[in-house]
Amino acid sequence: MTLTVYNTLTRHLEAFETVEPGKVKMYCCGVTVYDYCHLGHARSYINWDTVRRYLAWRGYRVEYIQNFTDIDDKILNRAKEQGSTMEVVSNRFIDEYFTDIRRLNVTDADDYPRATEHIQDIQDLIQILVDKDLAYSAGGDVYYRVEKFPTYGKLSGRNLSDMQAGASGRVEAETSENTKKQYPLDFALWKGAKPGEPAWDSPWGQGRPGWHIECSAMIRSRLGETIDIHGGGGDLVFPHHENEIAQSEGAINKPLARYWTHNGMVMVDGQKMSKSLGNFITIRELLDGKWEKYPEPVHPMAVRLFVLQAHYRKPLDFTEDAIASSVNSWKTLQEGLVFGEQFGEKLGFTEDGNQLDKNLIERFESFGDDDFNFSGSLAVLFELAKELRREGNILVHEGKTKTNTAELQQAWYTLVTLAQVLGLEAKLEAVEDNSSAGFSDADIETLIEQRNAARKSKDFAESDRIRNQLQAQGVTLIDSKEGTRWHR
Repeated sequence: MTLTVYNTLTRHLEAFETVEPGKVKMYCCGVTVYDYCHLGHARSYINWDTVRRYLAWRGYRVEYIQNFTDIDDKILNRAKEQGSTMEVVSNRFIDEYFTDIRRLNVTDADDYPRATEHIQDIQDLIQILVDKDLAYSAGGDVYYRVEKFPTYGKLSGRNLSDMQAGASGRVEAETSENTKKQYPLDFALWKGAKPGEPAWDSPWGQGRPGWHIECSAMIRSRLGETIDIHGGGGDLVFPHHENEIAQSEGAINKPLARYWTHNGMVMVDGQKMSKSLGNFITIRELLDGKWEKYPEPVHPMAVRLFVLQAHYRKPLDFTEDAIASSVNSWKTLQEGLVFGEQFGEKLGFTEDGNQLDKNLIERFESFGDDDFNFSGSLAVLFELAKELRREGNILVHEGKTKTNTAELQQAWYTLVTLAQVLGLEAKLEAVEDNSSAGFSDADIETLIEQRNAARKSKDFAESDRIRNQLQAQGVTLIDSKEGTRWHR
């Protein structure tokens, strides 16, 4: 099957063809480092990490770059609040970014350029735009001439005549200097120095870069003139990515990216997540059990699983029930993933028995090739995990499995391999540690004896109570003519 990708620019699914055969140049807009990462960041970076993993699985050499915006009004405001400096604030929250995002098994990008490392590249790009009359200097600032770029609005589907300055908070922040602009929608490439703020020398006087020009310059410096995939959240389509296109393509007359890809927004209980609504949740709050609606630590893999269960372009709603369901789903997948560690030696698994199920591989890839539909790919994983969990329970309680060893080893190896493509991994010791918090095997057997006695005396209320008590600990009872079997 041919890999197809939905391109925001054309609004169509397109066959995936790279600039260089076999190689993918991929850029994702990174965080502005002034605060802890939130669930929107989790959704975005889990998604692009999985896309990167999948492309590598499909045989591409992927060069993945993700920037840090380390000069911005929000960073400067935070520094003022804390009596600190821009460098201290940005360095701190870069470290916090890695702490949070690595817990979600997001692999590091190949490089993390910072805006402040590319001041000369930024100035060089601005100078090209000034020389082409696509930008102009005004009182220490430099602005992009939006009306000079005929296709402005092609990514977002907007027309200049219909647009209003102030379409986002970023644009609103720039409108304080509207008297300097020749056209209301012109946006800042370079901002003149303000007292007490960091500034760099430039041909237009001391100042600092605007937000949009930073990514254009970093892409050009690190990946070249045209890349394959430009990713980011849907909230970046306008104005950020629209302005990147205007800057880069205006300067070089070549496409900035072949495929523009955007993940859907994150909501909490049906509402857009925001601090003003009081539903703003950081990654560490969710993982550490600090979210009031789900005050229990959530396994990082359950969060990753939750993100992947929805198609990346669709909205993702964090609710108590949705997280609880994902936690239970992860337990199922986790049991399948540790099957080989738990039972492999007893069943006689061998190194040369690690073979992949070609039919399942094809099914897995048929979903992934369809615009990275990892929610469909997960169905293949759960099919394998549920079968392995069933066979594990039979082995524990009956001493043998119904499926032969070779088939079980192939199923387990296929599951582990495909789960790694999606960044889902488990270790047996982690499962055992988790189980120790509930009932031991001896506790379960004692409760089953008590339940059997209650059933014999027709005390069905007590029998149901014990069943529910065990169920709450993740223990399922199976009654049959031979007696009662159980499994976690």
